[in-house]
Amino acid sequence: MTDGSAILGRTIADSTPAFTSSPKPPPGAPNVLLIVLDDLGYGQLGCFGSDIDTPNVDRLAADGLRYRSFHVTALCSPTRACLLTGRNHHSVGMGFLTDIPMGFPGYTGRIPRSAAALPRILRDAGYSTMAVGKWHLTPRWEQSASGPFELWPLGLGFERHYGFLAGDTNQWTPALVRDNQFIDPPRTPDQGYHLTEDLADAAIRMIQDQKQATPNKPFFCYFATGAMHAPHQAPREWIDRYRGRFDLGWDRWRQELFARQLASGVVPEGTALTERPSWVEAWDAATPDARLVYARMMEVFAGFLSHADAQIGRVLAFLESIGSLDDTLVLLLSDNGTSAEGGPRGSFNEHRFTHDIADDIEDLLARLDELGGHRAYNHYAWPWAWAGNTPFKLWKRYTWLGGVRTPLIVRYPRCITPEDAGEVRPQFCHAVDVFSTILDATGIEALSIVDGVPQQPVDGASLVPTMHDPAARSPRETQYFEMLGSRAIYHRGYKAVTNHVGNQMSAERELMEGSRNFDTDHWCLYDLRTDFSEANDLSDAKPELCRQLVEMWWAEAGRNNVLPLDDSLILRISALEPSPHDLRVSGRFVPGGGFIQEDVLPALGGGFRIRAKVTVPDVPGAGSDPGAASEPGAEPEPVEGVLAALGDWSNGFALYVSEGRPVLTINLFGDPVSASSSERLEPGPHLIVAEYRREGTGGGPMAIGVDGARASEIVRVPRDLPFRWQIGGAGLLIGRDSGFPVSEDYEPPFPFTGTIEEVVIDSLTWLPPDPGTELAVELRHE
Repeated sequence: MTDGSAILGRTIADSTPAFTSSPKPPPGAPNVLLIVLDDLGYGQLGCFGSDIDTPNVDRLAADGLRYRSFHVTALCSPTRACLLTGRNHHSVGMGFLTDIPMGFPGYTGRIPRSAAALPRILRDAGYSTMAVGKWHLTPRWEQSASGPFELWPLGLGFERHYGFLAGDTNQWTPALVRDNQFIDPPRTPDQGYHLTEDLADAAIRMIQDQKQATPNKPFFCYFATGAMHAPHQAPREWIDRYRGRFDLGWDRWRQELFARQLASGVVPEGTALTERPSWVEAWDAATPDARLVYARMMEVFAGFLSHADAQIGRVLAFLESIGSLDDTLVLLLSDNGTSAEGGPRGSFNEHRFTHDIADDIEDLLARLDELGGHRAYNHYAWPWAWAGNTPFKLWKRYTWLGGVRTPLIVRYPRCITPEDAGEVRPQFCHAVDVFSTILDATGIEALSIVDGVPQQPVDGASLVPTMHDPAARSPRETQYFEMLGSRAIYHRGYKAVTNHVGNQMSAERELMEGSRNFDTDHWCLYDLRTDFSEANDLSDAKPELCRQLVEMWWAEAGRNNVLPLDDSLILRISALEPSPHDLRVSGRFVPGGGFIQEDVLPALGGGFRIRAKVTVPDVPGAGSDPGAASEPGAEPEPVEGVLAALGDWSNGFALYVSEGRPVLTINLFGDPVSASSSERLEPGPHLIVAEYRREGTGGGPMAIGVDGARASEIVRVPRDLPFRWQIGGAGLLIGRDSGFPVSEDYEPPFPFTGTIEEVVIDSLTWLPPDPGTELAVELRHE
């Protein structure tokens, strides 16, 4: 008998075995380390002209090449999709963020099976694959502990993952995921925890484990930091080393940066420094108090960047210590230009940006020393974003060069000779080219069919020829751009770009010059061969060429599923894919589980009711060490602890018991309001009911009652609840808290010292209304 090529006899002696062969990459295939920084501008690394200390990245550039005409998509999820699929972002459903998947082909938020991702291809060819850090490629309704997991890192071909799923997260208390499971951070902020350090630890550990087990097997490590995305948070000693460094202001800082860029060659001779636009305040026009705030914001950002550079340095040093650095293709880039989401004055709490709430300079000044620390979720003022993209215009979310041209550094000794090391390459290239570059360097071909699914054409081309030859042709001569209605196209050295102003931030709508209507957009035209910074508009001088490029943009838009256009968040939300889960009017939860993601909870914005059934033990000393003896006749310690909590002191709510009294705290963007019961919980069973009702144009009363008694106080919530409590938060916890607290009343984990039978959360949006009942009566248990 035979089974495949095996010959089976009565015994092993008269049988011939056959073995399944494991895939092996081509001989000598390199390791690959792809480092993706977040919201880092063209001019913010030392090797691209900055005076911010980035010695490890600068060393990487000195040993490799800098690409001065590398382009991305102007937003994070879309660029990451380009990197990992080699396709244009709309063509793989990633025209916008995964947070708002829509019912249009270019905006589904789902990488299709027709675009097998780089880790899948490398894994199937014999590579070890590992992802560390930010992901942001899983659609909104699939980010809970229930999955599905096909679009989590492991589902797209990574064998290991440690990091976070969302667009950002708190650097001190991140919403961590290991493989397909949510976990708590290994240490607390008070124990010195910081996410970037943890990510470096994880990358080193994964590589070490892999190399010790299979030393001859190459790896692909995708290392995507949360830095430099807000919140800008770093250990105080890293921030304070920059004290006074930015007192000169953004105008002078930008001029000095530009001079260094020219001297180093990352900006070619003859480049014009674009003028400060009208909507960016002159440094000298700011008040002395405002300058104190602005300078400190930039000190925080610089400390954050230097701290991130140090962690990148640790990973590179480890590779060098095990003799693998020179066998590794290292690429470092940013997913888009700098972020202006702090608005004209910056923000102490970036959650306010998502709700278009501006900060006040006096408030910022009062909390100056907290910037970058545990209490802040801060973002710098947009003049620093403008300066960080020197010499370009605008920033993230726009297809001007400030949004789409970022640093690219490549270190690969096998292709880059010592004579070429440290040089600057001029070729026009794009994020889609990274996929093809890595496959070319590893000797692995993109597949035409994966799992029986024909693969769509790869849009990228390899940069390896440019590593060998500084005069090699650019990997592409045409590239379209679109983000939130901002549109551009590059073709054979020329670039056309619209003057369209987005509709996401009120400050941009009110202050920025440009068109607010697609029908009236003006297309500017630039010759990037001689005008590196988009300073000289040629649209009037070359109207026919401009018209041809505009027509080419429409053709590319049709080919890549760019339509329909939209420049706002409101209409996108109106086209949001509905949740595949049944409408949840009420949810029952018990302690002992992990995080429950926001998107699977009942809708809270229109009002909610939390009902907690608890039992207070009739034991002296309840709430203290269970093993401790009580003094004879001693009064029992009051019961305490968290019943349900979501978010923290930057944005969140918590129902908890403090000194025996139930309390509901709603913390809106750092401003807490609390309602409490006047009575202590005595031993025995209790029903605690907390309620918030939205009224009129937003905000409304909240109160808390126990065992059907009328609420002792009604407190007014001043504004609407957020549509999302935490941009990168982990979700609801029952019976304990994690990370930072919602209220100053307690310190996590603050476990409940009684027994929780259940916590039920009802959405008042969907429950039948009872207009004739007062709130206090509504809190009675019936």
